[in-house]
Amino acid sequence: MSRPVVGIDLGTSNSVVATVLNGEAMVIPDGEGRTVFPSIASFPGGERVIVGHDARVLLFDAPERTIAAAKRLIGRSWHASEVREAARFLPFPIERGDNDVPLLAPGDQRLAIEQVQALILQHVKRVAEDYLGESVTDAVITVPANFNEAQRQATRLAGELAGLTVHRVLNEPTAAALAYGQREGNRTRIAVFDLGGGTFDITLLEVRGHVFEVLATAGDTFLGGEDLDHAIAGLLEQRARRDGAIDGTPDATVGRRLRAIAERLKIALTESTDAEVTVPELVPGSGRGATFRLSRNELRDTCLPILQQTFLVCDEALGLAGIAATEIDRLLLVGGSTRSPFVRETVEQYFFREAESGINPDEVVALGAAIFAHSIVPVAAGAAATATGLGADGALLDDDLLQPENDLPVPGTATRRPKLPPPAAAPPLLIDVIPRALGVRTAGGYTDILIPRNSSVPVREVRDYATSKDRQTTVRLVIHEGESRKAEENHLLGELVLDGLRPAPRGDVVIEVAFEVGVDGLLRISARDLETGVHQQATLHVAGLHDAETVARMRRATE
Repeated sequence: MSRPVVGIDLGTSNSVVATVLNGEAMVIPDGEGRTVFPSIASFPGGERVIVGHDARVLLFDAPERTIAAAKRLIGRSWHASEVREAARFLPFPIERGDNDVPLLAPGDQRLAIEQVQALILQHVKRVAEDYLGESVTDAVITVPANFNEAQRQATRLAGELAGLTVHRVLNEPTAAALAYGQREGNRTRIAVFDLGGGTFDITLLEVRGHVFEVLATAGDTFLGGEDLDHAIAGLLEQRARRDGAIDGTPDATVGRRLRAIAERLKIALTESTDAEVTVPELVPGSGRGATFRLSRNELRDTCLPILQQTFLVCDEALGLAGIAATEIDRLLLVGGSTRSPFVRETVEQYFFREAESGINPDEVVALGAAIFAHSIVPVAAGAAATATGLGADGALLDDDLLQPENDLPVPGTATRRPKLPPPAAAPPLLIDVIPRALGVRTAGGYTDILIPRNSSVPVREVRDYATSKDRQTTVRLVIHEGESRKAEENHLLGELVLDGLRPAPRGDVVIEVAFEVGVDGLLRISARDLETGVHQQATLHVAGLHDAETVARMRRATE
């Protein structure tokens, strides 16, 4: 008997878990019939943790102890502008941890983002186990298509901390396309417009039978429904000042309450043309209540500038694919933010076509992940990458922290339940792309791009690098993501340290460096001395991720 396997959409605002039973993909409900679970964790004191629907209430009542939208910060360094931006709105501090990892500090807690995400994953894991009546350990977890290497690795770690074997980190738009499947006929071009709580992706695919080939993807990992809520909350603050419900400058607690009210109004306006929310007290201790009203037209006027930012990203993706919006055959809307009628109508106008609505946009990604998990887990079970010197997460196995010389290399050459196909049919073949170019910083402050943006995966590129000074025994490869020739304009991914080189005159030692991105979207790097053929000792230090000792400590804490 095969063990259960699930697909999990770990969302910014909400999370969903799905599986395949009797040949059909289905979203798993909890004991009260709910299938969508808020990605919120609250810490009332001591070791007690509240997750999901019960924690949502505490966003208003105890915002200083409640974490929401943690996904927006996962895999980011303390120095990232997005972390600084988030700190402006949080009612609790963000602290600097080891290796520049941001830590959230609600109440008396100090938590890494991965630990918060693990709590949410544990919650949906328990929901699945209660429904299926057996332990669930195998999963596919989805991420935005535009997530970088650090964000993907951090998501995989969160799954492991939750007690899951993560067989694949799958792009959300690709999962959505799998849920809708292929219609009868020839080649079909699909646009997946994915506007979630904290991220936005546009992915263009071409589907031929069981082959799902990504033509282009673009996105913004800090643009989503949270930004719509911020805009609405700004409007509500103006009205609260006008009506005397707020005096002076509101603190972060009042700001969080306003955003909670804004979210309620936004959700209510998906079903009605006008909405109203009354709260007994907006400012703690003031004793003054407030009533907020909003219409669909006011929502549109407030949020349209933010939605228009998504169309600039769509323009970019269409340009990369070399097609026009009118050449899209099918339009799929994904993410809770697309439930808003004004969002749906505006996106349909951009693509000149009506969006499909056969599957709930909150559930479609999890359903696709379950379909994919069902197709790969019997093959993936027990597989490991250690034969190539890599761990199961794609990271280099050597955990020793090296002290590199400050030397840079010189570049060398080179709610419908989707039914599965009949058992005899081939499993889906996914041909994805990398969202950003990958390259190495060289002497002079330039980026030597090894793998261009939009390259199909799996992809492997090799480049030779030579030492830049006499008797140099260590080379530091600074790895960047981005398309600019200037390294400072790209995103710092991390550093690869090559140690133990033979002492020789400058340029005599040539190291062959291979970059490989697998179908799971994770970067693998190897290095070889061309003269001796010896594979060099190498450690990849990814900016914003925990060191090996911290990861081991976090894993022990969850056992």
